[in-house]
Amino acid sequence: MASKNPFEKTVKDFMRRVRRRNPGEKEFHQAVQEVAETVIPFEAEHGKYVNQHLLERIAEPERVIMFRVPWFDDRGEYRINRGFRIQMNSALGPYKGGLRFHPSVYLGVLKFLAFEQVFKNSLTTLPLGGGKGGSDFDPKGKSESEIMRFCQSFMTELFRHINAYGDVPAGDIGVGGREIGYLFGQYKRIANRFTGVLTGKGMMYGGSLIRPEATGYGCVYFTEEMLATRGSGIKGKTVVISGSGNVAQYAAEKVNHLGGKVVALSDSEGFIYDKQGIDDEKLNYIMFLKNEKRGRIREYAEKYKAEFHAGKNPWGVKCHVALPCATENELDGKDALILKKNGCKAVAEGANMPCTPEAHAAFHKAKILFAPGKASNAGGVAVSGLEMAQNSQRLSWSRDEVDQRLHEIMKRIHRVCKQYGYENGQINYVKGSNIGGFVKVADAMLAQGLV
Repeated sequence: MASKNPFEKTVKDFMRRVRRRNPGEKEFHQAVQEVAETVIPFEAEHGKYVNQHLLERIAEPERVIMFRVPWFDDRGEYRINRGFRIQMNSALGPYKGGLRFHPSVYLGVLKFLAFEQVFKNSLTTLPLGGGKGGSDFDPKGKSESEIMRFCQSFMTELFRHINAYGDVPAGDIGVGGREIGYLFGQYKRIANRFTGVLTGKGMMYGGSLIRPEATGYGCVYFTEEMLATRGSGIKGKTVVISGSGNVAQYAAEKVNHLGGKVVALSDSEGFIYDKQGIDDEKLNYIMFLKNEKRGRIREYAEKYKAEFHAGKNPWGVKCHVALPCATENELDGKDALILKKNGCKAVAEGANMPCTPEAHAAFHKAKILFAPGKASNAGGVAVSGLEMAQNSQRLSWSRDEVDQRLHEIMKRIHRVCKQYGYENGQINYVKGSNIGGFVKVADAMLAQGLV
């Protein structure tokens, strides 16, 4: 029987070329496939994009930098890691995207993240291109001096490829305020320049208020906008969050501020379920536990007599809202059906691509509001862009001013998603964010010629 989708063959042929050129990079293939399924039909329907190969050009990095990172551990042994920077697309502005330090880092993961970053940065409406970088170095279990030596070695090579007007990295998994400080210090030392070359800096040397909170806050602000389309909001809702790092912590904080109740958080060992709710006092303990003590989430369960479920994710817990804030592909089709059965009304990605394509399809079929990360977790890079603006002006804005700007950016992103994703009486946020992000980048590329 003939396919009902007239673009199915075009998408398959496009993806065949992508896989051939990028073998073994499954996360990258997944990210490009999701965009191709919505953008290729849109290109065909708008004459100025036809035969310009714009998506193909966006899927090809402008530059891939890979380098050796040598360092000494505390025993004086010579250690080697691999460093990367993917400079994906600069049509809208300097490359902007985080650095990830984690054993899972390889070229395919960073290309997927850089590709997503292009669309995410476009949606913010700020003048930012897309990039990503990092290393297979694992900060867990390392001493402060080992982390400092690694960061200094990493920046000794990276510094020649970045600057405040060309490529401005930030943090990501494994790269928090401590690592940004060491990286910035080494850049300043080598380049002999004090510039806004990194974001996520400490307040005392050019950072921005709300930057640590931005991704989590932005995710909840976007969720609030989605729920408002159905005459509802966060207030009174039961919320389940995966992860317990920076994004999850501040998503939980904002849920509390808006009158919701967070009942679950997780880490790599399992998840906690606190039916009484993780209020601000309990959340402060989690912040201490994960940020200072660097402990495990099960310690919360022991302290507050909550349930701990080892080796499991929290998607079986009954909730109105689910916020996956841990890592890619953590919520699959089966999890999505469980959430549906338990009455979940909205899902917003706080992490990068935490839901599988099967989960996307299940949410769409069930008419569950679903926001992909390129829309709902854009708050972090939005405030990074605001940090860059403050650095350029040699100013520091108030907490309320930055938060207000963040809130307005998330509202703007929602409006773009609605503009391009409204169909059959509901908003397809995947389609809306893909096309909304694509249009701005594609128009800039057309204006700048074949470069």
